[in-house]
Amino acid sequence: MPNRLASSTSPYLLQHKDNPVDWWEWSPEAFAEAERRGVPVLLSIGYAACHWCHVISYVLLSASRRRVHAQKMTFQRDHRSNVMLCPAGSPV
Repeated sequence: MPNRLASSTSPYLLQHKDNPVDWWEWSPEAFAEAERRGVPVLLSIGYAACHWCHVISYVLLSASRRRVHAQKMTFQRDHRSNVMLCPAGSPV
């Protein structure tokens, strides 16, 4: 399995670089791959110092071991502020 998070500059993503999940960093390529495969995107948003982010990562890892058919993407919450918007563009 490729390790797409190994070259990340995000402390949060680097914490998950050795997970047994084919994580993709947020990118147009990740969305294109999901579309090519015809699968939804499973998006994990986290922060290195956030306890609950680590809990949900554990839950996602457990689900991924059961062969969840989705494109798995993750990013550090404070590195992608434009993602924390409602569809209309207002902050969540």
